[in-house]
Amino acid sequence: MGFGPFFFGEKIMLNRRADKLELLRIAEAVALEKSIDKELIINSMETGIAKAAKSKFGNENEIQVNINRENGDIEIFRKLVIVDKPENNNKEISIENAKLVNNEKKIGEEILQPLPTFDFGRIAAQTAKQVISFSVREAEKERQFNDFIDKKDTILSGIVKRLEFGNVIVDLGKAEAIIQKNELIPRENIKAGDRVKAYCYDVRREQRGQQIFLSRAHPKFMEKLFIQEVPEIYDGLIEIKSSARDPGSRAKICVKAIDTSLDPVGACVGMRGSRVQAVVNELQGEKIDIVNWSEDISIVVSNALSPAEVQKVNVDNDVKKLDVILTEENLSKAIGRRGQNVRLATKLLDYEINIMTDQEESEKRQEVFKERTENLMKNLEVDETLGQLLVAEDFSKIDKIKDSKVNDLTKIEGIEEDTAKELIDRAAEFHKKNEENIQKKIKDLGLDSDLIEHKGLTPGMLLTLGEKKILTLNDFADLASDEVIGGFDVIKGERVKINGYLEDFALSKKEADELIMTAREKIYKN
Repeated sequence: MGFGPFFFGEKIMLNRRADKLELLRIAEAVALEKSIDKELIINSMETGIAKAAKSKFGNENEIQVNINRENGDIEIFRKLVIVDKPENNNKEISIENAKLVNNEKKIGEEILQPLPTFDFGRIAAQTAKQVISFSVREAEKERQFNDFIDKKDTILSGIVKRLEFGNVIVDLGKAEAIIQKNELIPRENIKAGDRVKAYCYDVRREQRGQQIFLSRAHPKFMEKLFIQEVPEIYDGLIEIKSSARDPGSRAKICVKAIDTSLDPVGACVGMRGSRVQAVVNELQGEKIDIVNWSEDISIVVSNALSPAEVQKVNVDNDVKKLDVILTEENLSKAIGRRGQNVRLATKLLDYEINIMTDQEESEKRQEVFKERTENLMKNLEVDETLGQLLVAEDFSKIDKIKDSKVNDLTKIEGIEEDTAKELIDRAAEFHKKNEENIQKKIKDLGLDSDLIEHKGLTPGMLLTLGEKKILTLNDFADLASDEVIGGFDVIKGERVKINGYLEDFALSKKEADELIMTAREKIYKN
C-alpha cells in the first residue's frame, strides 16, 4: 500500500485541513492492512516529517514533531538547552528567550521552541516517505516474527511455492518457510503446488525478515502427528516419552499410560491400525515400532529391541550403559539391518546399548574379574585367593577399600580384623602415592593452570587429557561431548565405536556437557 497524496507532488503545505485528515486516514489504513499498531505508524510519520524538517531548518538542529491523534494537527519544535550565554544557536537558547516560550524553565533544562510550518518540497517529501516506509517494513517484520515464534514446535501446513537447489520453499499464507534438503524424507517426491505438512523447529530474526525452518525428518514431526491422530495423547492420558527416526525407513516411539487403565500401544495403533497408518502414510511408508514404557529400563530395552527375544540385561545407570544378552539366533534381529534396530533403540533410550551373546557375556565377566583381581594383587600385594575374594564381594576398587571401615571388610568370610586394617592401610598408601605421581605427571605434561583449576576435572582426568595433548582450557572447550565420553557412529552401514578422552571415568553426557559449557563461559568472559 502507498502512503497517499500527502507524500507526493511538487510542493505540499503541512497543516492544510485536507492534509491533516489524510495523515490520520493513511495511518489507519496502513495499520489495518499490515496488521500493525496505528500508533507505530503515526510515530514513524513524526520521524519522517522530522527528517524532512531537518533538510529545511538544518541538519544540526534536533527536531521533534508531534501529530495530534484527534485532529491531525502537526507541531514542529526545535529542542534547545537553556544556557546563560548561547554559543550555538541551533542547540542553545538564552534564559531570556526561553522565558518567552515557557516562563517556568531554568538554566540547564531543555525547551521545545516552536518552528513555523513549511512547504514540503519534492525531495523532502520523498525523504519522509522513505523513513515511514522503512519503519512500516520493520514493524511488519517484527509482527510476522511474533506471529510465528508462537508456532515454533508445532506442525505447519502450506503450499509448495518452488524448489531451490533441493530445498523446498513453502508458502504459509503470511510468510514463506524453508524445508532444507537434509530435513526432507529421503526419496519423497515433492512438486510445486503440493500441500505439505512439516514440523517448525526454528524461527529466527534475519535482516530480510523472519526465517522459518521446517522439517519432515525430525522425530518431533512424528510425535506431533501422533498427537493429532491419538485423542488420548492430546488429552494427556498417554505421554510420549521419547522417539527416534531413520527418516523414510523406520522409527520408534516410546509411550506411557498416565491412566493405567489404558493400553498405550493399542491406543496409538487404533482400530485395525487406522491411527498409526495415518502417521505412516504422512511419513511416506516409514515403519513405526510403538514401545511401551516402563520404570524398569531392562523392560524398555527388551521392548525396544523387538522382535528379538532378550535373555538378560545388565544395567549401569552411572554411565548409562546397557549390556543386552541374547541367544545367537536373536543376535541379528536385535542389531537389525545395517545396525538400524539397535541404533534407533540407543537414541530412544539415551543409553549406550552393547549387544552380546550369552557366551560373550560370560567371557567378558571372566575377563573383567581377572583384570580386577590382578589389579588388587599388584597394587595391594595380596595373593590371588584374597584378591578374588575381594572382587567377588564388590571390593574391586582400591578407593572403595580405602574408604571402608574395618567391620565392612570383616563381614567377608575369611578376612580377620588385622587383615582388614592392613588392607585399608595399603589402599590408603597406594592412593597417596598414586595422587603424587599423577600431580608430577600433570606438571611434566605442562597443563595450563586454568584447565587444572577447572571445577569437575579430577587429577586422573587431567592426566588423561594431558596425555591426549589437551593442555589448555581452550583445547577442552573445543571438544564435543562425544569426544569426551565416547559414543557410536555408523560408517558404511557399520556401527563403529568412538573412543572418548575421558571414557574410563564414567561421566554421563549431561556431566560432560556441563564441563564443556562452563569452560566455554570462562573463555567467553575473559
